[in-house]
Amino acid sequence: MDRTFAVLRLLAENADGLPISAIADRLGIPLSASHRLLSELAGHGVVQQERGHGDYRLTMRLVTLAFTYLARSGVTDIAQPVLDRLAARSGELVRLAVMDGDGANRSLTWVARAQGAQSGLRYDPEMGQVAPLSCSASGWAWLSTLGDGEALALVERQGFGPPEEFGPRAPRTPKALIQALRQTRRRGYAVAIQTFTPWMSAIAAPVRAPDGTACATIGIAGPLMRLPEEKLHGLAPLMLEAAAEMTQASLGSPLLNRALHGARNAMGRPR
Repeated sequence: MDRTFAVLRLLAENADGLPISAIADRLGIPLSASHRLLSELAGHGVVQQERGHGDYRLTMRLVTLAFTYLARSGVTDIAQPVLDRLAARSGELVRLAVMDGDGANRSLTWVARAQGAQSGLRYDPEMGQVAPLSCSASGWAWLSTLGDGEALALVERQGFGPPEEFGPRAPRTPKALIQALRQTRRRGYAVAIQTFTPWMSAIAAPVRAPDGTACATIGIAGPLMRLPEEKLHGLAPLMLEAAAEMTQASLGSPLLNRALHGARNAMGRPR
């Protein structure tokens, strides 16, 4: 299973496809085992081999499964109107991230978005990405609802990542991260400037249940040149209003309810 998911991740990062030799080399899997895995995945319609040059690439089957899951989970119907309104009012990208997993394996995944920027530089990331907890506004917003020790344990499991992957102001030490989380708790929302990327700024707030448990975050992100810190703080009331609206709407989403139950279990709270 580990090898199968490694192959799927690699092909997802190389949409044009890769030859079997490159797949085997990059993942350190013997050529014979790589051929067997790819043949099985092709048999299930998840990958296909190009006839001309023999490269393997993903089919749309996984995408279809993902969209079907999101549609059945209620996230699209429930969250999208809230995201659309906030995007229209802020004029920037708005994203919803949902907690996934349990215990020490919990993470945060961006599952829905709305784009409010109609012109100029636009930030249009792919959905389904796991949010880097140490340097994203979404990560800080969620971690701020946890204790310092628990938050650090989750970040250390995911890793701070190499400096070249993120922005120049990304926390590089536990002490710097804790400082960012404490500022987030005081404000009620996270402000991340040049942490995720050198050119981006963002704010995010937790989506909480009535008992205070957080299972998701909602955030606004865009180019730093258009979103300096003063403007971020100016948009915060709109974002907090949307987060409160999402709290009520989330009660009707199976996906958000599962995330909420998982968060409560991790914190030892009754369902």
